[in-house]
Amino acid sequence: MVITGPDLTKAPPRSPRVRLGGFVILPRLLDKGRSTIAAKNGDYVFNCPMDRRFFEFVGVNANTLMNQLSCGKSDGQVLAWMLKAGSQRRSAHEIHAWSALEELRCPLDVESRSFFNSIHQSIAPSRIDIMTWFDLLDLDDYVTFGGQP
Repeated sequence: MVITGPDLTKAPPRSPRVRLGGFVILPRLLDKGRSTIAAKNGDYVFNCPMDRRFFEFVGVNANTLMNQLSCGKSDGQVLAWMLKAGSQRRSAHEIHAWSALEELRCPLDVESRSFFNSIHQSIAPSRIDIMTWFDLLDLDDYVTFGGQP
C-alpha cells in the first residue's frame, strides 16, 4: 500500500491549533507521520517533544501510531483507534482543558526561552505578538514557505 500524505517539502503540516476529536496537535502529528512514511517530511520531525506530550496525554506509543498510519487509516479511523487503544481514557472536559493549556504553552525555563528567542529573532524579530509555542510554529511554517513576517 502506498501511503500518501502532505508533501512537507512544499507546504507545512496543519497548524498545531487545528483540532481532531477536540485534540490540538493531533492533525499536525498525523500529517508529519504520514509524510515521514512517504519520505516527504522535509525538516519536520515526527515524535518531537510536542508530539510526545500528546502521546503521553492519550497513552499511545509513537511507533504504534505509525503502524496505524502505515495501514492507510484516515484521520477519523486513527482517532477512533486512539480513543479505544490509548491507556489514558480522557473525558471531553479533560481534552478541552489540555488542548487549551497547550495553546497557551510558552517557554518557561532558560534553555527553552533561549531556543524560542533564537528562532523568533531569526524569522521575525519585529513581531512582538509571538508569545506561545503555537504562535512560533505557525509563524515559522508561514515564513518557511514564503510568507512575509
